[in-house]
Amino acid sequence: MDTAKSTAQDEASKTVSFSTEEHGTFNKGWAAAFIPGTNKVVVTEKAGGLFLYDTSSRQKTAIAGAPTVDFGRQGGLGDVAFMESEANGQIGSRAIYLSWAEAGEGDTRGAVVGKGMLNCTQTCAIEGLKVIWRQAPKTTGRGHYSHRLLISPDEQHLYVASGDRQKREPAQDNTDTLGTIVRLNLDGTPAAGNPWADKAAPTNQIWSWGHRNILGLDWDADGRLWEIEHGPAGGDELNLVKKAANFGWPTRSNGDHYNGNDIPDHSADDGFAKPAAHWTPVLAPGDMLVYRGDMFAGWKGDALVAGLAAKGIVHVDLDGETASEVARYDLGGRMRALAEGPDGALWVLEDGDSGRLLRLSL
Repeated sequence: MDTAKSTAQDEASKTVSFSTEEHGTFNKGWAAAFIPGTNKVVVTEKAGGLFLYDTSSRQKTAIAGAPTVDFGRQGGLGDVAFMESEANGQIGSRAIYLSWAEAGEGDTRGAVVGKGMLNCTQTCAIEGLKVIWRQAPKTTGRGHYSHRLLISPDEQHLYVASGDRQKREPAQDNTDTLGTIVRLNLDGTPAAGNPWADKAAPTNQIWSWGHRNILGLDWDADGRLWEIEHGPAGGDELNLVKKAANFGWPTRSNGDHYNGNDIPDHSADDGFAKPAAHWTPVLAPGDMLVYRGDMFAGWKGDALVAGLAAKGIVHVDLDGETASEVARYDLGGRMRALAEGPDGALWVLEDGDSGRLLRLSL
């Protein structure tokens, strides 16, 4: 057991010390989510593997019935989400939402979301998995799917991060869903109250737009929606998402193009929603959550970011509608995903072929 202590360097009032314990490895792990009411976490692997991990017994069990995915570069099996209202202390049978990259006609592909039932009464399998949403349109390339999932606190809506697929300009075109966050009913249909609910699909799905590559979504304690996304060469953004907000990509960014060409920075008069915080050099965020537990008092109510380039956890203080980085915790590797355990421990999934699953606790 690795009990190496880690301590942040900034702001003593927010500093947290923790022990790090390794719980095995996963092959290109991408997402992790606890089954509500249990100590069991579901982990997705980008190549298509889907596993149930019992954090008490340390038993890792393959889950049958995972979808066929278009695996390559940033594409493959993506996020996983559950309904908190189904927390009953048993694995049993419950709704499961998954996202993945799906092949299309010719050399095209796109993100999709599926809903099924996870049945673990004997062995674990997904039953009745059905695609309920597709990113539109499918495009060439294998980047910027985003496809992070988030269920609203009242469990009436499903929010899906839909990346720009490295095509840039469609993020400013609301006749498609590239570079957007979409707001759906739990069956995948467009939700009433969306900004263009009276328009034809897929415009009627859009909640916000002008995004690049969203890799983290979560709610704060007051029901505000936050997202974190990759900038280009610089300019990673943490954004407070509001209805019909346009965040400006690719017209505005606090980063530059990879060839060094300038992108105009956000300015007060540009007409776009502004990031609450931004980073150059980049964090390369893999995931983000708002910590709700009691184990780490210095984290409660704040955002924690899994950093790929930052190689650890970045702690961002959330104060109303403002945000600022207060600490970094070096974990020695590219960190892909986060999950909060039922006891308040933080679980971190490392990127890569043999990425570690780590439990951070007092």
